[in-house]
Amino acid sequence: MKTVIITGTSSGIGLDLVKKFDLNGYYVISLSRNDLPITTSYSENVNHINFDITKNDDINSFIELLKSKHTNIDILINNAGKLISKPFSDFSDSEFRSIYDVNLFGVVKLIKSLLPFFHENSHIINISSVGGINGSSKFPGLSSYSSSKGALNILTEVLAVEFKNGPYINSLCLGAVQTPMLELAFPDYKALTKPEDMANFIYSFSTSNPIMFNGKIIPVSISNP
Repeated sequence: MKTVIITGTSSGIGLDLVKKFDLNGYYVISLSRNDLPITTSYSENVNHINFDITKNDDINSFIELLKSKHTNIDILINNAGKLISKPFSDFSDSEFRSIYDVNLFGVVKLIKSLLPFFHENSHIINISSVGGINGSSKFPGLSSYSSSKGALNILTEVLAVEFKNGPYINSLCLGAVQTPMLELAFPDYKALTKPEDMANFIYSFSTSNPIMFNGKIIPVSISNP
């Protein structure tokens, strides 16, 4: 049985990814600060762990668990994200950094810690944003969020060069999807794409042979926003 790790799974795209991989026979390790909704039933192959990607203790405990179970990782989907929408001049230093802690530094720590568990054909998917692509439309209030996603994209490109013998690594840069995070940034906007539709795309991309895609920054968007 193949193993997938998904972060940020308590709602939105992450939750639908858990459902999709579970239905398709994967061993799913679900990582999120909050519990999975009890309104949804899951198979015994879903292992949810309360986990904060910004806390070293949580990462260290998780790594020890993987060691004890001799786990090999086939797919890692870095989906956890944080967004605060406010003018740049109103950001405190701690607020600005808190977004980077989740969207970039937490991803760095998790990937680095998981390197011994990947094999040459493992696939890392970083969930980024169209707003993090050079030359894309930018929006006021998203200075920290968009810049953190831009940094994540560059990290993806560099790690693809360093990981010559695997794992594969790519960024999917999402446009507007009707999730709680979108509502924070654009309260009155209704996206054409539903979380389950985007989850289906991410599932298909992450489970396909990644040999033709490595270090790629791929826009996945009908609209932005």
